[in-house]
Amino acid sequence: MDGRLVPGAGGAFETINPATEEVLGTAADASADDMDRAIAAARRAFDETGWATDRAFRARCLRQLREGLRRRADELRELTIQEVGAPRFLTFGAQLDAPVDDLAWFADLVEDYAWERDLGRAEPMGMPSHRRVVREAVGVVGAITPWNFPHQINLAKLGPALAAGNTVVLKPAPDTPWCAAVVGEVIAEETDIPPGVVNVVTSSDHALGAQLTRDPRVDLVSFTGSTATGRNVMASAAGTLKRVFLELGGKSAFVVLDDADLRAACSYAAFAGITHAGQGCAITTRILVPRERHDEAVEITAGALAKLGAGDPQDDRTICGPVISARQRERIEVYLELAVEDGGAFACGGGRPEGRDRGFWIEPTLITGLTNDSRAAREEIFGPVLVILPHDGDDDAVRIANDSPYGLSGAVHGGDVERARGVARRLRTGTVSVNGGVWYGADVPFGGYKQSGIGREMGVAGFEEYLETKSIAEGV
Repeated sequence: MDGRLVPGAGGAFETINPATEEVLGTAADASADDMDRAIAAARRAFDETGWATDRAFRARCLRQLREGLRRRADELRELTIQEVGAPRFLTFGAQLDAPVDDLAWFADLVEDYAWERDLGRAEPMGMPSHRRVVREAVGVVGAITPWNFPHQINLAKLGPALAAGNTVVLKPAPDTPWCAAVVGEVIAEETDIPPGVVNVVTSSDHALGAQLTRDPRVDLVSFTGSTATGRNVMASAAGTLKRVFLELGGKSAFVVLDDADLRAACSYAAFAGITHAGQGCAITTRILVPRERHDEAVEITAGALAKLGAGDPQDDRTICGPVISARQRERIEVYLELAVEDGGAFACGGGRPEGRDRGFWIEPTLITGLTNDSRAAREEIFGPVLVILPHDGDDDAVRIANDSPYGLSGAVHGGDVERARGVARRLRTGTVSVNGGVWYGADVPFGGYKQSGIGREMGVAGFEEYLETKSIAEGV
């Protein structure tokens, strides 16, 4: 906070290894007063320093942050596996290495972006004028982040917000405080980022982030999390009419067309659906398959899930590790009970894996026999639980896929690429993968339709979420 590593006024709280339930250590437990001081520091840094106007300095600082995090990659990798329960293989991608490297893209964007656009001369109302449009920082950004991909989401907010010239108060989830605290440590010790520009406020109190939504000194709130919490963020921010960016939930569909390689498609769907124990908002958890091949698809998918299993996140071969907490495991188990009550059956999984008495584990699970209006097929479970549903052709598959309050992501697999691409364009979602294509990248806008959020993260569109637009006219 304000350029210094300081203890929390609330003392400290424990962070837990979800694979073993081992106490890893403690993190600073911030209070409401701490949050108030962090907001004040960010406000002062924005209003009283040259951070918002010195673009070359910002670009250099972002590159320093990237290099500082890269130097600590081995330490961060082990920390992420232990605190998040992330499978080791993911830390070489979206769980660590990719978001760290993406900071370079935002540093380059600072230098390449068209900060000013000349509209030329005109004579509105007979007054000769020269007009230009300039882009500048919003101000103080409150960033509230979840636990599932902490480095990716923390840096996806810090990168563009800082590149745009804003100052930031980052409130990470209580489940993964160390991942955020290390970023703050690197900023304080290995970069020239001025005091107050970045403040990392770790706390055991989930509700502490609400201060950011209410405080008039905060100009924008960038939130990633559940749709239910996103509604609360939006309602609370309305009191000061501050801008909000919301990246919320999903119940994405994996559409298998009747000309697809069924074995390849269903095997891929199994892999994608339980990666990181299904704890990803954009993960495809509804598998839509041709009705005439439904039973075959169930057999293939269940076999793939059983083979993948749930394993030690330290193992290079593990795809599905633990879920983050006992609370999250219990939430998933409620949905498994609801699925049975609604007439569903488990083709694979359905409970806790044998031999794992410590840690927060759920077996990779495939549910059959449900309709798209059942709760397990309709609501975000955030666990390694897939629902397989039959469809009666392309139009029906699109109808089922779009019959959701969410619209975050989706996938289409088919033999005819043009046909698959056509189906993809009909899905009301922010991102779509066709035949295994990967849309993730610093330059790709990410976000959703409908109740999956407001705005976009990453890419130029995500960067511009953190900018204001000013029009200037000069008499000539």
